[in-house]
Amino acid sequence: MKLFYHISTRLAALAVAAVALTSCDGMIYDDEGDCAPHYKVRFEYRMHMEGTPGKPESYPDAFPHNVGSVTLYAVDAATGRVVWSKHESGEKVMAPGYEIDLPVDPGRYHLMAWCGEGHKTSFTVNEAGHIDDLHCRMNREYISRAGEVAISRDDLRDLYHGREENLEMPDEQGTHYYTVQLTKDTNVIQILLQQLSGPPMKPADYDMEITDVNGHLESDNSIRGDEEILYLPWSQKSSSSNIVYPGPEHSPTELGAVMAEFTVSRLMLQNDPRFTVYKHEDGEMLISIPLKEYLIQFMGDHYNRLDPQEYLDRQDEYKIMIFRDEGMRWTDSYIYINSFKVVLQNVDL
Repeated sequence: MKLFYHISTRLAALAVAAVALTSCDGMIYDDEGDCAPHYKVRFEYRMHMEGTPGKPESYPDAFPHNVGSVTLYAVDAATGRVVWSKHESGEKVMAPGYEIDLPVDPGRYHLMAWCGEGHKTSFTVNEAGHIDDLHCRMNREYISRAGEVAISRDDLRDLYHGREENLEMPDEQGTHYYTVQLTKDTNVIQILLQQLSGPPMKPADYDMEITDVNGHLESDNSIRGDEEILYLPWSQKSSSSNIVYPGPEHSPTELGAVMAEFTVSRLMLQNDPRFTVYKHEDGEMLISIPLKEYLIQFMGDHYNRLDPQEYLDRQDEYKIMIFRDEGMRWTDSYIYINSFKVVLQNVDL
């Protein structure tokens, strides 16, 4: 009887194991403990300038070093309805190998994400039940200036966007991975007004601004609405540099300058952003530059494989130098953008 008992017990255990193996197609997933499908989402930020144009694989993933906050939405592809969302931030997000578990039923989904500190601070995401309503609006204030004007004078925190459509979540056991590619939507623009001679320049003597219609972004990262934003510098200060002119009698000459720093929302090829400088004393316009044309003009041969909009999305920092000549006039021949000389055409200076 004892022998029969041991044989029966052993056979029962083998039968249970056989059923388990059959139900998982002969595979056991020790890390999951069951045979249900598991979905995981990863994030990548490769839409930057640190690579070789025309070779997407050369751009390293900068997500772990730049993005410390994510909000992910899973959307039913057939209806556009948001079925699940999750927000995470901090060291966990910036740790190597970061991923989010996606607890949804098998089916077809869109994955949509607003990321970066900015989507919780400098911008406000409209929390809604449909993907078309998950737009992101830059925080702003209003002033009276020939009517009500929306302004931003803040160093906007970083904002990133990602959207992947029609992803199939199969009803198959195992772990299935999906990747959301991010685009950075905030840009720092540093503008140096540099004199070639004359008295020191005072920041209080100049009013600088950038105007654009880009303060409200749709869930697909396009522009929502048509309200113009007046961007004012979040920093404006004096600067100087020494220069030695040719000849034995020339000693170093200190040249004064004024530096202004702006942070603006996504630059779009369809828009017409403009940089303008006024004399503070009487409001006289000194400089007015159509910014977009001159930002993309210096792409040159090195970046000629990039679409202009892709270039604007990859580049997130611009350094612009504008010179004032000996006659106390702003030069009407050129400016420098990111150390490239740009010939001005059809521009008021």
